[in-house]
Amino acid sequence: MRLLKVATCNLNQWAMDFDTNMKNIKESIARAKEAGAKIRLGPELEITGYGCEDHFLELDTVSHAWECLKEILVDDWTDGILCSFGMPIMKDSERYNCQVLCFNRKIIMIRPKMWLANDGNYRELRWFTAWKQKDHLEDFLLPPEVSEFLSQTTVPFGYGYIQFLDTAVAAEVCEELFCPTPPHAELALNGVEVFMNASGSHHQLRKLDVRLRAFIGATHTRGGVYMYSNHQGCDGSRLYYDGCSCIVVNGDVVAQGTQFSLRDVELVVAQIDLDAVSSLRGSISSFQEQASCKKKVPYVTVSFKICQSFDPRIPLSKPLKIRYHSPEEEIAFGPACWLWDYLRRSGASGFLLPLSGGADSSAVAAIVGCMCQLVVKDIIDGSKQVKTDAIRIGHYSDGQIPIDSREFAKRIFYTVFMGSENRRISEATRSRAKVLSDEIGSWHYNLGIDTVVSAFLSLFEKVTGKCPRYKVDGGSNAENLGLQNIQARIRMCLAFMLASLLPWVHSKPGFYLVLGSSNVDEALRGYLTKYDCSSADINPIGSISKKDLRTFLRWAAVHLGYSSLAEVEAAPPTAELEPIRADYNQVKVFDHTEV
Repeated sequence: MRLLKVATCNLNQWAMDFDTNMKNIKESIARAKEAGAKIRLGPELEITGYGCEDHFLELDTVSHAWECLKEILVDDWTDGILCSFGMPIMKDSERYNCQVLCFNRKIIMIRPKMWLANDGNYRELRWFTAWKQKDHLEDFLLPPEVSEFLSQTTVPFGYGYIQFLDTAVAAEVCEELFCPTPPHAELALNGVEVFMNASGSHHQLRKLDVRLRAFIGATHTRGGVYMYSNHQGCDGSRLYYDGCSCIVVNGDVVAQGTQFSLRDVELVVAQIDLDAVSSLRGSISSFQEQASCKKKVPYVTVSFKICQSFDPRIPLSKPLKIRYHSPEEEIAFGPACWLWDYLRRSGASGFLLPLSGGADSSAVAAIVGCMCQLVVKDIIDGSKQVKTDAIRIGHYSDGQIPIDSREFAKRIFYTVFMGSENRRISEATRSRAKVLSDEIGSWHYNLGIDTVVSAFLSLFEKVTGKCPRYKVDGGSNAENLGLQNIQARIRMCLAFMLASLLPWVHSKPGFYLVLGSSNVDEALRGYLTKYDCSSADINPIGSISKKDLRTFLRWAAVHLGYSSLAEVEAAPPTAELEPIRADYNQVKVFDHTEV
């Protein structure tokens, strides 16, 4: 038996935060070596962070990445372990998204990404060039300051694999797995047994199954060990990267990391038998036939063994049942983790949410409540980083730490019900907002906006000599629209004023971030007032449909302990921007829509 222990990881990297990124990388290597792993894989562009965007166009970003890599290589981090690091590299006049494969303080090979992600949320072609030279490896001249310390002038650059004395290992970077002809197909025919996929894959509802089926399919009929590493966190951008690093052997998942977590480093380790890979390949006739006439892929030879001999005391990793979150859990945990990441990095002291008692704003409140629950749980479970951040953000002193989610929410979360003469007609929404705020623990305000609305209308009447009326009172469509939008926009202005000044009122430093509550259906249809709840610092539900939000509310009423959400979900929708009469219909609210 050829036993090999491999390690992959979820890392919470931050764009351009080289110090923190290096700290996380080193911790992951240390844990991998402590576990006895001989291969360590990190996420795509882990040194710089994936979301650097146009900072990738700056030469300093590449230079700092080289400085970080040199710091790793001059010490003993790569002694006895193959490490793959993601970073941008300039070759001649082109910029490439690369995996740098290092072993025993040397750079063994640099593997540039061949197929770039350039649709949906991704714009890699804006910053990088795709590598198209597949028939040979070129010599890459290392930067002088790096080569001097490594006593190494050049390194093989391009598409290829590493041939150890006892196995072959290759990189396949993120998008390459999903292209029509993925590299792992011909690499497998060339004898590669271990594939390392460094990725920067964002969270999307129901997406994880697609990803896992791709890993399983890559090795089910070809054999092999597929290692997958991903970012986990918001990386400073609007996306949440949802981890779930895993290891697949011959189509079976043998190790799987978390999809949602507040921790900065998570390691996934598996002990595998590479003879199981060669056995499967040897039993498939078509594999044998295709391998006999394969196109040769260039490789780099490393005269070193990374496998162990058979030891009955070392158990092999067994196939496990894949862990999937329900869509409701994804809606709770994904945005909650993203909010925590954004909050702890932004310098803000908390969040402020205009809470109407309706489905959308109540869902956002529940997500913040879920965030508070996750923070307290991780503190109780012993996470030092979460504890440090929570104490700083919550302004705890004298040895106090957050041990109750409601108490923590009181410190970092304001909810505000902004009532008007129209909204007061429906006391149910005011009551639902208050009950939910009590369940979550937020600092709640009831605020009347009628005097501000009246001031606007008085000014308008003084200038024009006319006073607008609602349609139900005989006014025109234009009057009706204007009166509704005045209320919506006043609420937005008040939300930002309160977010900046309430911390001062309560002798807290910093500012609060305003949360929006406009779902994706409203955004696609234009069913919103410009510069109302659609205008905020952050909108946690901006990519979630109304249908999914309603199922989430029912789930959260039970699983998050916010029982009032069941009543919120069952209540008929109303924007409460015009007087409610006996024959009032929510359809009329479409009149206030602006596109």
